Amino acid sequence: MRAGTATPSRRCGTGSTPNFKAARFESDDHTRILRELEASIDASRLKSDGRELELPVRLRVRDSIFVPLAKWSMLMAGNYRCIGRTEMRSIREVVHDDIDASRAVYDWVLDVCRALGASDDDLVPFEKYANAAERLESPSSVARAVFGGAPAVERVDCLVQTIAAQHDMRSDVVDEVVALVDAKLAENRQKVAVG
Repeated sequence: MRAGTATPSRRCGTGSTPNFKAARFESDDHTRILRELEASIDASRLKSDGRELELPVRLRVRDSIFVPLAKWSMLMAGNYRCIGRTEMRSIREVVHDDIDASRAVYDWVLDVCRALGASDDDLVPFEKYANAAERLESPSSVARAVFGGAPAVERVDCLVQTIAAQHDMRSDVVDEVVALVDAKLAENRQKVAVG
């Protein structure tokens, strides 16, 4: 498995800095480049009005190749569920309007990740995500793309569904999301073809 970014996680407190997590590469030489980038970002400073400020972002390199999978639960509980039949909703709304349903799909995707070999240390607990989602007042970028007429988008929903099926796992919610996104994209492609 190749390195990839996971969810930005925020440190506690006002003005917290988002951390982007990356998994190590198979090659130690390639991983060393990631670790050098991590150290360079930590050491970098911006000058503003004569003051030196830390960069408002961090890169965190993790040994586990499963760390990037932590994003899947967030995407399925929030981002892809922003896509409704007739309108899009904010991430905060879809997560918090029915917190039990959101927790159920989130935890189901965590189980898919665990089936692949992820440990709890690689993953983000639902409570942490739900707290972060309180501040996400806009629809996700994938929902905006779909409702903006995009004929294709990144399909993490299909990826999760396909990988889960390989482990004899199924979720009605994920199946519904995949079917809905399929239908919306088909509509978009037809509009592009006609127009």
